[in-house]
Amino acid sequence: MKITTKGQVTIPQHLRERYGLQPKTEVEFRALKDGIKILQAKAGKSRGRELLEHMRGRARKGITTKELMKMTRGKR
Repeated sequence: MKITTKGQVTIPQHLRERYGLQPKTEVEFRALKDGIKILQAKAGKSRGRELLEHMRGRARKGITTKELMKMTRGKR
């Protein structure tokens, strides 16, 4: 694996999957005596929490639960 001219490396897919490293996951670098350790940053806001905060206040008013269920499940 090589470091790009921009100082980037690609974390292999099997390691990203094993450790739950999704796009936009924050990581930390720790200097060790003989190398570098990459750690997932301590939890700030989860991706779900960020999405909720982004969507808060954007829903249309006046739609009933029944209408919403019809839109998401299709006509039955």
